[in-house]
This record gives sequence, structure tokens and C-alpha cells, in this order.
Amino acid sequence: MSTLARARCQAKAHPLAVDAALAAAVLVCMVAASFVEPRHPHSVSWSLRTPDSLSLLLMALGAAALAFRRRAPMAVLALTGTLSVVESVTGDPRAPVAMSAVIALYTVASTTDRPTTWRVGLLTMTVLTGAAMSAGPLPWYAQENLAIFAWTGIGASAGDAVRSRRAFVQAIRERAERAERTREEEARRRVAEERLRIARDLHDVVAHHIALVNVQAGVAAHVMDKRPDQAKEALAHVREASRSALNELRATVGLLRQSGDPEAPTEPAPGLDRLDELAGTFRSAGLHIEVARADQGTTLPAAVDLAAYRIIQEALTNVQKHAGPQAKAEVSVVRVGPNIEITVLDDGSGEDADPDSGGGHGLLGMRERVTALRGTLTTGPRYGGGFRVHAILPVKNRPPTGEDPA
Repeated sequence: MSTLARARCQAKAHPLAVDAALAAAVLVCMVAASFVEPRHPHSVSWSLRTPDSLSLLLMALGAAALAFRRRAPMAVLALTGTLSVVESVTGDPRAPVAMSAVIALYTVASTTDRPTTWRVGLLTMTVLTGAAMSAGPLPWYAQENLAIFAWTGIGASAGDAVRSRRAFVQAIRERAERAERTREEEARRRVAEERLRIARDLHDVVAHHIALVNVQAGVAAHVMDKRPDQAKEALAHVREASRSALNELRATVGLLRQSGDPEAPTEPAPGLDRLDELAGTFRSAGLHIEVARADQGTTLPAAVDLAAYRIIQEALTNVQKHAGPQAKAEVSVVRVGPNIEITVLDDGSGEDADPDSGGGHGLLGMRERVTALRGTLTTGPRYGGGFRVHAILPVKNRPPTGEDPA
């Protein structure tokens, strides 16, 4: 911290001591000025003089009042102004008691608003100058009378300028604090959005693999006694599905780790390049799937690629859970103009064929993913039985428009 900054901090901590020091300095200046006077009106040489005791008393009272200028600025101005008027009427030769009134007027102007400064400043200038011109021992046009008018105007103007500067600095500080709060709120909002995205990923991953584990475990239990080889194969699929679930769960939760945590996840997020692998896991669980793709050569943004993979994963998981044991699914990925269209159909006829009837959040998660990318999602039963999921995702991310895309 610099010497100037340290001095400012000490002055703010001890305002009464600062005002007392200012009062002492003003008293010294007034007393020193009262002992000299010009020899001739137009001369630059000076001579000594002896002020009377009343002038010294008035100077002492005016300087003492300045020690309380911050606590009661109006009262101090009234007192110093009265002392200045008395000195203007009785002092001969005149002593600079008006200096204390100028300091008091500056304090009032720096601590109040501009209209108050105008009213109080004009009143002080009029009273002091009028008293000096009309009742003083000097002619009304004397330079000392005009000096009172000038110095009171300077005091009021300086105080108003200081008050304006303080208000300007305070406004800048408040604006900076408001901007800082806005940045913090934006950071918290982004953290909340990231947590929601991770929660959707967790739901998709866990629901997919748990559904596979459930089906394969049921198959193993059904054929354990009669066909142990098939039961062994089903249990192997259970083991593989659970291992994949743990790996994806570890990679997803790893996004929440801090920078200093060990073993940060390095596996990239899944995309449509793993669609065949995804379909294979469902086929090994007993679901009949046909995959058709017409998007060769299309490079998708990471967010769109991940959303497309998760939508297909969640849709097939719903088919596995709700469409019945004999259901068949069809998956198509087609590039249409600036968009990529994903369709998942099934011909399920189970009693729980509608995924919405289970009270889960799969369709809601799909809709949130598509909405975040400014795409569209259509879901609903098919004519003749089954269910249809159709998503349109932009190949290039669209800028936000401010409207609710849903």
C-alpha cells in the first residue's frame, strides 16, 4: 500500500483528528494574515499591524467550530457566517475571519445535494458580501468586499465538484459490483445447466444398461436348468453390460471432479460412430433391430453427435422395457439438408407400450437434449401399434434466438 493510500485510510478512520488539524491550520493562516497589510492600495509591499482582541477572539471561535464541520455542517456554517458578519461590521482593520465560513460552506456543498448547495451558497454570499459592503468601515467597492464574494463562490463550487466526483466514483464502483454479481450468477447458471446435462447422461446410461442386465438375468434364470450353456452366455452378457455401465458411469461422474483429482476421465463421449456397437448390445439381449444409415460423410458437432447417440439409446431402452418380448425396432439416421433426422420405430404390442405410462424421465430427457440444440422432437404411438420417436437435429449449432424453441 502506498503512503498516500495509507494516509487516506488513517484519515477515514479518525475524521475528528483530521478536522481538528484542519482547524488549527486555518487558525494559523487567519492569524498570520491578520498581522500584515499592504502599505498602499496599489503597492506590493507589506507592513505589520496589530489586530484587536475581538478579531483574535472571532478567529479562534471560527477555527474551533471547524473541528465539528462534519458532524453538523449547517450549524458550523451558520456560526462561522455570523462571526464573519460581526468581523465585517466591527473590524478595523479587518481580519480574515471569513476564511472559516468559506471552509464551512465547502463542507456543506460537499455533503449535500446541488439544489441545497445553490440555495445555501447564494444566501451565504449575499449575507457576507452585503454586510461587508453596507455596514463595514471600507467603501462598498473595496477589494476586500469583492474578495469575500469571490471566495464564498469558490468554496461552494469546489464543494459541489468534490461531491459530484464522489458520486461518479460511487456509481462506477456500484456498476462494477453489479457486473461482478452478474458474472457470478451466469457462472452459477452454467454450473446448473452442466449438472442437468450430466444428470441426463447418467439417466440414459444407467437406464440402458440396467434394462439389458434385467433382460439377460431373466433369460439366465429361465434357462438355467434346461440349457446351462445359454444361461452361461446370458450371464456373460450381464457381466459385459454391467462393466460397460460402470465404465460410462465413471466417465460421466468424472466430469464433476476438480482439476487436482487423480485419474481424470480420458474416454471421449460416445457418438453415432458407436451405433453398431449399441445395436449389438440390444441384439444380444434378444431385441430384433434393423439399422439404416444415410449420413455417410457427415461430421457432426460433439454436442449433436452425443445427443443423437443418447436419443437412440434411450428410445431402444424404452422399446426393450415397454414394447414386449416379440417387438422389433428400426433405427434410421438420415442427412436431410442442414439437418440430421433420427427415427426409431417399434411394432410393440405390450400392455405398457407407451413409455410415458411408466412415469420415467426418458422422453423428457430426450426433449431437453433436442431443445438445447434448437431441434425438434416428435414422439407418440404409431397407427396399428408400436411407438415412434423422430428427432431433427441441426448439423450446425444455431445461435440462440431468445424465443422458447419448445
